Amino acid sequence: MHQQQQPRGRWRIGLTLTALVPSALGVGLVRPGPSAPVLEAAPYVVVLGIAQDGGVPQAGAKPQSGSSSDELERHVVSLGVIDPETTERWLIEATPDFPAQLRALDRIAAAPGTPGLRGIFLTHAHMGHYTGLMHLGHEAIGARQVPVYAMPQMAEYLRTNGPWSQLVRLENIVIHPLRDGTSVRLNRRLSVTPLLVPHRQEFSEVVGFRIEGPAKAVLFVPDIDRWDQWDRHGRSLEAELARVDVAYLDGTFFADREVGGRDMSAFPHPFITTTMERLRSLPAEERAKVRFIHLNHSNPALRPGSDARRAIEAAGFRVAEELERVYLGE
Repeated sequence: MHQQQQPRGRWRIGLTLTALVPSALGVGLVRPGPSAPVLEAAPYVVVLGIAQDGGVPQAGAKPQSGSSSDELERHVVSLGVIDPETTERWLIEATPDFPAQLRALDRIAAAPGTPGLRGIFLTHAHMGHYTGLMHLGHEAIGARQVPVYAMPQMAEYLRTNGPWSQLVRLENIVIHPLRDGTSVRLNRRLSVTPLLVPHRQEFSEVVGFRIEGPAKAVLFVPDIDRWDQWDRHGRSLEAELARVDVAYLDGTFFADREVGGRDMSAFPHPFITTTMERLRSLPAEERAKVRFIHLNHSNPALRPGSDARRAIEAAGFRVAEELERVYLGE
């Protein structure tokens, strides 16, 4: 069972971890049991955060009660990719919650060295997706040559803007270029493919990632303006969904008027309700692949048992949970 109220940075990790394994509707949540040793020989993806860039609660949010234990807290969106066979680990995104997420990764799957990462993949240059790189600098870890995978504009942004340029100059990080649709082979069992998506591009391109293992694959698209814009770029959500077993999709906002009753039609994210409507005619096993992620602090679907959460689940979808795993083997 997940610890629904764990403060950010204070996860309790152990038997509370859940695993994602095949079920009648695709991939479902189960507790590790007798089959866990077989599963855990396979590489897997673990969710290290489900919140939008500002986390939950966001800075400036007023306490809703007198006790911090009553507050809902979630980490900024991030995935870990782990190969138990080689003890290799990769991060998808370097978030403001990087210290807590790296510590969680160390508890889940210890690796030699610090930070013990074979690489970090970045989607884009918005604050929740890359600013955790600061912890690799000499003021903190003082890392040596951590591979950072980035698209060309993102790479140039890091090279030419401080303080990130110092990380490059001092070789705390080494930038490896990405190309849209070109897979990066991590090892003999794992690969990652960047997929350009339309989203605010003030400083860099924006990508999602397809993470592929020996038998299963995961799609990660935490930010996109609209799904129909992706159609016009030559990719469709339905086609990408058909290629994977689990899809972590932009769930920033549940529905219009969510933020202070404002008209949110121009906000650069599809509402969860819009995504569900687009996919409602798909077979149940396709809808069951979807896990909404990157939830804004205003999103009522953050809360288990809310009307929004019940509506999502009734339609055959789910909200991602921190620390859930997707095994990529048979």
